[in-house]
Amino acid sequence: MFQRIVLFLILPLLLAACSGTARSTGGYRIYVTNERSGDLSVIDAATHEVIATVPLGKRPRGIHASPDGQTIYVALSGSPIAGPGVDESKLPPPDKKADAIGVFDVRENKLVRLIPAGSDPEEFDLSKDGTLLYCSNEDVGLTSIVDIATGKVLASIPVGPEPEGVTTSPDGKVVFVTSEQAGTVAVIDTVAHQTIKTIPVGNRPRDVAFFPDGTKAYVTRENDGVISLIDVVKHQPIQTIELGPQGEIKPMSVILSPDSTKAYVSTGRGKRVFVVDTKTNMATASFEVGERPWGIGLSPDGRILYTANGPSNDVSVVDLTTQTVIKKIKVGASPWGVLILKQL
Repeated sequence: MFQRIVLFLILPLLLAACSGTARSTGGYRIYVTNERSGDLSVIDAATHEVIATVPLGKRPRGIHASPDGQTIYVALSGSPIAGPGVDESKLPPPDKKADAIGVFDVRENKLVRLIPAGSDPEEFDLSKDGTLLYCSNEDVGLTSIVDIATGKVLASIPVGPEPEGVTTSPDGKVVFVTSEQAGTVAVIDTVAHQTIKTIPVGNRPRDVAFFPDGTKAYVTRENDGVISLIDVVKHQPIQTIELGPQGEIKPMSVILSPDSTKAYVSTGRGKRVFVVDTKTNMATASFEVGERPWGIGLSPDGRILYTANGPSNDVSVVDLTTQTVIKKIKVGASPWGVLILKQL
């Protein structure tokens, strides 16, 4: 009898171990913004199934959570979708009433408020105390600093044409904002509310990821197919990290593993995610994930990677142990941003 009980208890563990596939430990959800369908897909980590689809507004893209994890903020824009080289004079006029940061209540699972955040917000980040938003206003070359409680824009700071990536440093003292057209990174002083340095990096910088100690940062350069390593203290590039043939690899988003030993880089039309060793600053591996991966996210234990694949309207679930796609989850139209959030 005792042997049967033991077998009953350990059999599921043995089967899981023999499967060779990493399994989610649960306890978190994956939130995905869908740019064309204007909604949010909520995915359960235990089943990797969509459990809710919530309307947000026009063109939801950037997505971040409050420090306490109870609120999700989403960048919304009424500007028409236009890729590189599109004649914008032939596009319909922008709907400026749709420009805002949407406030999503995690417990209620619904959009509860819209905050004005300047023109055409695409990406943003929060202050470390969660009271301010720093928003890139793509069509006017500004970064808006927004007081969340009052909904007022406190400052609008020139940062270069077509700003996109916005990241607050670990100590909260500066914010890095990429300018796609100028090929620069603006360094904003969060106390003075002004740009204190502009760092030239290269062609079409997209995203920024700071190291935990705040001394260095990675900046993806889409049209160069590389990553710049930035000395945050000196405000200057110190190394270029090659990923692949220029023109074929388009670095987009970059995130660090929980232990910061690796960086993961999505490559858009390159269809791949690259792995960078943060000690050597060299690409050590890459693997194909899907059509035009953009936003990416990691499970809290760092074992599973999620990529938003715009053209195919799905999210790839990648087992990082084997570096293989173990599932593709159908979501809304043109998934863009990915947020991993532990359940309350």
